[in-house]
Amino acid sequence: MNTVNYSHQTLGNIVADDFRTASVLMKAGIDFCCGGKMTLDQACKDKNISTGEIVSKLEAVTSTPQNPGQDFKQWSLDFLADYIMNTHHKYVLKTLPELMFYTQKIARVHSHHTELAEVAELFSQINDELLQHLKNEEEVLFPAIKRMIKEKNAADKAIILSEITRMNGEHEFAGGAMDKINEITNGYTLPDDACSTYEVTFAMLKQFEDDLHIHVHLENNILFPKALEL
Repeated sequence: MNTVNYSHQTLGNIVADDFRTASVLMKAGIDFCCGGKMTLDQACKDKNISTGEIVSKLEAVTSTPQNPGQDFKQWSLDFLADYIMNTHHKYVLKTLPELMFYTQKIARVHSHHTELAEVAELFSQINDELLQHLKNEEEVLFPAIKRMIKEKNAADKAIILSEITRMNGEHEFAGGAMDKINEITNGYTLPDDACSTYEVTFAMLKQFEDDLHIHVHLENNILFPKALEL
């Protein structure tokens, strides 16, 4: 793929076509999940970074044949939905209570770092949003998609349309809240007086953010568009 193609492709399509490109975009701080409809050139201009430099890195990671196991676009919708539940949903449900505890603890113990109170509040909002979001996906949207694969009907079509519209908004909220946490912690930079719990919390927040990007990408840029085609 050449420079012109990469520059004018949307971020979501770039990662959907070859998942290895996600690592390049994440390192550059480029949002390919909630911001997946933006072109690479637009995203680089917004970040004030060189499009050519990012394109060179994308070409480097895609210079060898892709592992078929990561070609999510070729997966069946029901298999992809199950993968999202068994991989990302399970991770989120396990990690949310842990990060709720840790973000509140460091905000209390390190109260002189006033930004930590905002981190704890933002993560509490993310926790509330995602718990209901995952429940709706697992109990409403994903079953409707699986039924539509077998037999198309008006009721499930209406469910898919309404749920995806709402899910996209909830993705925007969670992604935006994590972006704000990243911003106010200066990219999870530890202060000189950080204790081990502080360090663990920031490491977990970074891991949570990275997983959320992949999770939302698989839904926004692959699962949802293919479901709407049904």
